[in-house]
Amino acid sequence: MTLSTRSNFPDPDAAYRLVVEAHRGLSDEQSASLDTALVLILANHIGDVEVLREAVLLAKRHLGDDHAGADEQSPRKRENK
Repeated sequence: MTLSTRSNFPDPDAAYRLVVEAHRGLSDEQSASLDTALVLILANHIGDVEVLREAVLLAKRHLGDDHAGADEQSPRKRENK
């Protein structure tokens, strides 16, 4: 399986609002805990480490700096070189 980056939501704005609303009224610490729990729940639902790795790298690229760094290639891709 590869990471799908196309929208699978019939209403992407509703999905975005749901996540934003889940954070309303939370402290920064609670918000970070919610994000962590949500990421782990969804990562478990995906159940594929390579897809998760792709998602992590894509998310790091969205930070706008070099956070993706040298680990941009998965071990599987490095082994095939």
